[in-house]
Amino acid sequence: MIDHITFGVADFQRSTAFYDQAFAPLGVRRLFDVPEEHSDGVKVTGYGDDRPWFWLAEERATTGLMHIALRAQSRAEVDAFHAAAILAGGIDHGRPGLRPHYHPDYYAAFVLDPDGHNIEAVCHTPAE
Repeated sequence: MIDHITFGVADFQRSTAFYDQAFAPLGVRRLFDVPEEHSDGVKVTGYGDDRPWFWLAEERATTGLMHIALRAQSRAEVDAFHAAAILAGGIDHGRPGLRPHYHPDYYAAFVLDPDGHNIEAVCHTPAE
């Protein structure tokens, strides 16, 4: 089980603007900004639902293919995530739809964030 994950980002304001908008349809929001006196002057913020579990830090931008999947409660949330992420400047990396090669009800969408990380929203339940 993952407790939390941190991405290093190249441009903190650009990335937080993207995630503020892209995560909203999933009920994930920015919950905590670490005071810079406790982060060696580095900008750090945490997103989550009831507690921060997705962190961004403006230092040493993470390189290579990073992938994180967030569980959506419905297929409509997956669709809303994809639309919000694209409006926030994300790049389509897989339109909303079924991915039956994983399992028959795997409904997901993928976007690349401002640093090129692959962000997915997935719903595992059958269509209503």
